[in-house]
Amino acid sequence: MTYETPEQRSERGRPMTAATPRDLIHVRLGSFVIFLAFAVGVLSLIMGLTVVTIVAAVVAVAAVVDVVLAVRRQRRLGTGPQSTG
Repeated sequence: MTYETPEQRSERGRPMTAATPRDLIHVRLGSFVIFLAFAVGVLSLIMGLTVVTIVAAVVAVAAVVDVVLAVRRQRRLGTGPQSTG
């Protein structure tokens, strides 16, 4: 049996996740950095700039790790019966 309080759904009925503003910023900026690093990496790969490609890959991996950690923090701080056990 799943029990949900009214606060766990938005007005449109979509599930909501409790999150801190810091985690939201990490996820949003991290996704932008991943997109930008991917674009720079592809362009530098096409142009034959291997050092820039490697730097873009390292930045993308660091951003992915940061986003994953922020999402894990959100889940750990979540509200409701799932987070109490």
